[in-house]
Amino acid sequence: MRRIGKGICLIAILSLVFFAFGCAKKKVEQAGEVTPPSQQKEVGPPSEMGMNMPGAEGGVQSTPQGEVVSGDVAAFEKDDIFFDYDKFSIRPDDRKVLSEKAAYLNAHPQMKVKIEGYCDERGTSEYNLALGERRAKAAQDYLVFLGIRPDRITTVSYGEEMPLDPGHNEEAWAKNRRAHFVIVE
Repeated sequence: MRRIGKGICLIAILSLVFFAFGCAKKKVEQAGEVTPPSQQKEVGPPSEMGMNMPGAEGGVQSTPQGEVVSGDVAAFEKDDIFFDYDKFSIRPDDRKVLSEKAAYLNAHPQMKVKIEGYCDERGTSEYNLALGERRAKAAQDYLVFLGIRPDRITTVSYGEEMPLDPGHNEEAWAKNRRAHFVIVE
C-alpha cells in the first residue's frame, strides 16, 4: 500500500512540474541581447517623432561633399543611451537613438566613433569597469548590426570614475548608467 501511495505522489509531483515548466512562456530579452530592427515596431522617421537627427531639417547641416560641420559632431555626441541598474541590454527607446547614430555614421563613412561605457557608484571598481565595457560593447554590437563596420568603432569603460551627475541618489545614478559617443576622426 505504501508503494502505491509513493507512486501516486511521484506522479502528482511530476505532473505539477510538467505543468509549471512545460507551458509556453513569453520570450524574455536576455541581458545584452539585441532585437534586430526588422523585428521592431515601425515608428516612422525621427522628424515625425519630434526628434532631431543630424542633417535633418531643423537639425545641423553638412556640406554637399559630406564634410562634417562642427555642429554635426556636437549633435551626434549630445545623445547618450542609458541602462537599467546592473544591466547592459539596449532599451527600446535607446534603439531609436542608435538608429539615428548609425544613419549619421553611414552618411559620413570617414568618421570613427569611440563608445564610452559608464556605471553608477554602486558596486566595486572592478565590477563597474567590466559592466561599463559590456554596455559599450552592447552599443557597438547594435551599431554593427545596423551596418556600421566594426573597424570604425572603439570602446572604452570608465566604470564609475567619471560620473555625469555626482549625486548619491537614484536620479543621479540613472544618469550615470550610460554609453556616451565621441567622434574620433
